[in-house]
Amino acid sequence: MIVRIMGEGQIEISSEDIAVLNTLDSELEAAIEASDEKAFRVKLHALLDKVRHVGKALPDDSLEPSELILPPADASIEEVREMLGDQGLIPG
Repeated sequence: MIVRIMGEGQIEISSEDIAVLNTLDSELEAAIEASDEKAFRVKLHALLDKVRHVGKALPDDSLEPSELILPPADASIEEVREMLGDQGLIPG
């Protein structure tokens, strides 16, 4: 799966890592639903850090279509709330 973190580039994630990312995504959603800014910031950074850690960065000139687009680390709780789909940021 190809993921784009806005402002950073694309990262390839293996299907084996999706379950871990879904857990972090669920925690992020809970923080957003609770309007807990502090927890939101911690969970967003944890999700993005995990994507960077388990994924493999693609070259800047890569033209692969992104299957997921994640917000930048400095996104507001409202910006991320608008990006959430029925299954969170990471479906699956």
